[in-house]
Amino acid sequence: MALNSMTGFGRGSAKGQGIDVVVELSTVNRKQFDARVSLPRSLFSLESRLHELLRQKISRGHVTGSVRVDTDADGTGVRVRINDAAAKAMLSAVRREAKKLNLPDDLGARVLLEHQDFIVLEDAARDSERVWPVLKKAVLSALKDLVEMRRTEGAMLEKDLRARLTKLSAFRKRIGLRAPLVAQKLAKALRDRLKGAGAELDLQDPLLQREIALIADRVNIDEELVRLDSHLAHAESIMGMKKPVGRTLDFVCQEIFREINTIGSKSNDAAISTIVITFKAELECLREQVQNVE
Repeated sequence: MALNSMTGFGRGSAKGQGIDVVVELSTVNRKQFDARVSLPRSLFSLESRLHELLRQKISRGHVTGSVRVDTDADGTGVRVRINDAAAKAMLSAVRREAKKLNLPDDLGARVLLEHQDFIVLEDAARDSERVWPVLKKAVLSALKDLVEMRRTEGAMLEKDLRARLTKLSAFRKRIGLRAPLVAQKLAKALRDRLKGAGAELDLQDPLLQREIALIADRVNIDEELVRLDSHLAHAESIMGMKKPVGRTLDFVCQEIFREINTIGSKSNDAAISTIVITFKAELECLREQVQNVE
């Protein structure tokens, strides 16, 4: 499974129940999942269902979007309904009163138009339960496009991340080759200082041997290099997992920085320090890219 980017856009539409629904979704980087989709006021009750639908496909990132709901061009989205009970009751009452007053019974269908209270206009676009199946279909269509774009960008991200990890591994090897020479260089410098000060040198002197051993221990970075190898290998393996790995990669990058920072502090060697600076610059680029990974 390739990595997924957190950046993407999707558009979907659907028709049914006499309405047209158009949904547009876009995502950008965010540590957690967050969604803000603009719904018509009459459909606010569907917001939780909409968010749940989004979470099924998106685990990380800030989702924004809009939902537009319109009545079909043929007008089938609007229904006219007569309140039969009220209309019958009113007509019966009028007829009784007309009979009492000896008035002609000339009531016709026009009377219903003259009394708008009996006419109910039902707009499907404002009926959330009727809208939901169509809205769901449009959202799923938009999500399909969105996820595909995130997957395509994720593949490019993965290629870049692996290339940067390869560079970091190369820098680590250079540090590993240089590390054994550091203690030797410092021990020689100590002996040269003592010799320059006119001191009698006995290479078997326990005090001298102890000082050289302390110097070697202070600049020893073997443990840090082993942990660095482990973190770099872990980062490589993570990208093959079948789940979102952005947070895990970010954490591993922090651990890599911790180790390389310690190596730079302990090495006491200009050549290693130069490699460490280059390593950190490349690692920072890696971390910036990881922020884009779901």
